[in-house]
Amino acid sequence: MAMKIRLARGGTKKRPFYRIVAADSRMPRDGRFIEKLGIYNPLLPKDAEDRVRMDVERIKAWLDKGAQPTDRVSRMLEAAGVIDKKDRNNPNKGTPGTKAKERAEEKAEKAAAAAAAPAADAAPAEEAATEETAE
Repeated sequence: MAMKIRLARGGTKKRPFYRIVAADSRMPRDGRFIEKLGIYNPLLPKDAEDRVRMDVERIKAWLDKGAQPTDRVSRMLEAAGVIDKKDRNNPNKGTPGTKAKERAEEKAEKAAAAAAAPAADAAPAEEAATEETAE
C-alpha cells in the first residue's frame, strides 16, 4: 500500500482549512485517511503559532514506515526541522511569459523610435547653428 502524508481540505467555500493526514495514495483527497497528524490554517498570519500544528512524533513514525510527504507537506516538515531541506531548481520560474516578452519588445521598439526621432530633429538645428556662427 502506497502511503502519503498529505493535506485534506475542509472548511467552507473561500474559507479553507486543512488536515495533515496519512492516507493511502489511491484514496480521494478529502476521502478516507488512516490517521490525522496535524492541521494547517492558511487564513492565519504566517507568524501565527496555530497556522501549522503537527504531531511530529507520529509523522516521523509514518516516514519511517515509508510514507511519502507531498510537496506542500514536505515544505512544512522542512520548516519544522523534521526532514532535511531539499534543493529545488526551477530555472524557468523567473522568466517572463510570451505576452510579457511581446510587451517588452514593443516598448523597446517605441523607445528606439523615440530616440531616433529627436536625434534627427536635433541634427538640422545643430547644422543651422554652426552655419550662423561661421558667418
